Amino acid sequence: MDTVLSITTTVDSAEAARQLAQELIRRRLAACVQVDEGVSSHYRWEGRDCLDAEWRLTVKTLPSCRAAVEAFFAAEHPYQLPQLLWLEMQASPAYAAWVRAQVGEAA
Repeated sequence: MDTVLSITTTVDSAEAARQLAQELIRRRLAACVQVDEGVSSHYRWEGRDCLDAEWRLTVKTLPSCRAAVEAFFAAEHPYQLPQLLWLEMQASPAYAAWVRAQVGEAA
């Protein structure tokens, strides 16, 4: 199967993004984590309108690793209520094989 899972979340600093990305890779929960800076998030929290700079993490993993990645973020994410969005995507056979090799049985 050539399906990969893409999970996105945001954090409030480059350092938090770097730490989460490195730990996901180290634990072999993700094959790749892309970090986008310069995200402006407009939202309502606890009755207030908010605008904050954030860094977006896009985690590339396998569908079978979703629960483990969710558990990781539940323990390690700096936000009280982190955004966790996921989407199963079709990938090229070569890329999907690479993702499987990176997260494989170690996850």
